[in-house]
Amino acid sequence: MNLTDREQDGVVIIEPKGKIMGGPDASLLHDKLYEFIEQNKKKVIIDLSRVDWMNSTGLGILISGYTTLRNNDGELKLANVTEKIQSLLTITKLVTVFEAYDSIDDAIKSFH
Repeated sequence: MNLTDREQDGVVIIEPKGKIMGGPDASLLHDKLYEFIEQNKKKVIIDLSRVDWMNSTGLGILISGYTTLRNNDGELKLANVTEKIQSLLTITKLVTVFEAYDSIDDAIKSFH
């Protein structure tokens, strides 16, 4: 997994690319989130448009990120959820946990 990030309208957008399957990927996202929290950037969107595949460990990484931000008065939202990942979120009932939006712009608007 490659990870890039940018900021738009005071919201951090994390853009993973490839497969999210744990291993070194887990600490990569986790460390990134803590960096943002330390910089007092607590509105985060994960853009899933370029994620090919995610397994249960990948879902665990998202849940961990969500919890980390919530515990630090932040929010994590998802954008551009692919059909494959949407079905994973539905099967695991995580659709009730994560706020997911069709576009980054829609997700950004939800913070304001």
